[in-house]
Amino acid sequence: MRTFLIALLISISTQAGANNDITNNKLVEAVAAIDANVIFMRHALAPGFGDPEHFNVANCSTQRNLSDMGRTQARSIGTAVLNSGVEFEQILSSQWCRCTQTAELLNLGHWSTFGGLNSFFQGHVNKQATLNLLHKKLASLDHGLTLMVTHQVVISAITKLVVGSGDLVAYNSTTFEAQALTLE
Repeated sequence: MRTFLIALLISISTQAGANNDITNNKLVEAVAAIDANVIFMRHALAPGFGDPEHFNVANCSTQRNLSDMGRTQARSIGTAVLNSGVEFEQILSSQWCRCTQTAELLNLGHWSTFGGLNSFFQGHVNKQATLNLLHKKLASLDHGLTLMVTHQVVISAITKLVVGSGDLVAYNSTTFEAQALTLE
C-alpha cells in the first residue's frame, strides 16, 4: 500500500512540476527514497535557547515562541508541502507553543498534540517516558504518512540527525532510515 502511495505522490509531483514549472520536489523524493511513513519537523524559528525558568506548558507567555520570521517560515513550509502534493494521514505536535503555533501556521489540516513529542531538554518532562510514548506511537503506524512537529532533542534521539529550525526529516519507522531536508 505504501509503495502505491509513493508512486502516486511521485506521479502527482511530476505532473505538478510540469504544470507549475517545479523541477525538484525534495519532500516527495525523500519519502520515496526510504519509503518514509513519518516526517519529523523541527518547529519554526523561535529565537533563544531553551525556555524561561518560569516555563508552564499551559501558558505560551512563559515559553519561547515563534518570531515574525518563524511565523513566515511556517507558512512558507506549509505552502511548499501543499504544492508537493504530499498529504498526511495525521499531524501531531508537541504541546509546546512554538510547535503548536508551527502546526497551526502550516495550514495542512487538522492536528493534535501528542506528549511523546514534548521537549525533555531542560527536564520539563521525563526523557525516557516521553521517548517510550513516541516509540510506541511509531511502532503503531501502519499506513499513510504522519507529520510530527517537535523539537531538536526529540528528532535527534530518534533519527540521530541534527536539524535547524523548520527543517524536516523523512523517517521510516520500520527500517529506522532517516533523511534530512529543507523546503525553504
